[in-house]
Amino acid sequence: MPLSPFERTLAALDALHAEDPRRVEVAGESVPRELWHAGRMSAWLERLHDRPDELMRLAVRGQHLQRWQVPRSDYPEGRVGYLTWRRDQGQRAGETTAGLMREAGFDDAAAEAVQRMIRKQGLGRDPGAQAVEDCACLVFLENYFGDFAKQIDHDHLIRIVQMTWKKMSPKAHELALGLPMSDEARALVEEALAG
Repeated sequence: MPLSPFERTLAALDALHAEDPRRVEVAGESVPRELWHAGRMSAWLERLHDRPDELMRLAVRGQHLQRWQVPRSDYPEGRVGYLTWRRDQGQRAGETTAGLMREAGFDDAAAEAVQRMIRKQGLGRDPGAQAVEDCACLVFLENYFGDFAKQIDHDHLIRIVQMTWKKMSPKAHELALGLPMSDEARALVEEALAG
């Protein structure tokens, strides 16, 4: 039985994720970091939504696509540099994912919808864009927040947590508060939410 356009796109996304030269150790196995990240994004989507549709699943899976190709260090330091890098990454990931979808048999409307979700256009209004944001925030809090917190000035970190929290849905808030965290990380989150 031939693969569906969804299955073909998912396989193409994961093939690109698997090209990431950076590796992470998962259960004693070395895995491409981006492939692992995409899997964590998809796992959170399944917890956030009872029945996410194919387009939402593809947007969540493609959100970090080929991010290693344009490192953050290629952009200026500071907030403006970070936001420009993040916008450019979303644009690239969206365009590449949409192209893979068209090659797999999706129409332009579906490809463009996923591209908008990956760019997080309509955040707070579009369920797909909100799903991408929620999953990205949950993966960050689950896997990167502890190390990140050690590198950032306390007051700046509190503002980052507050800004992140504002972009998340109530369901994502509930899941985030259930994450295992170090005592230090939990205290930071509690301070941010009390402020």
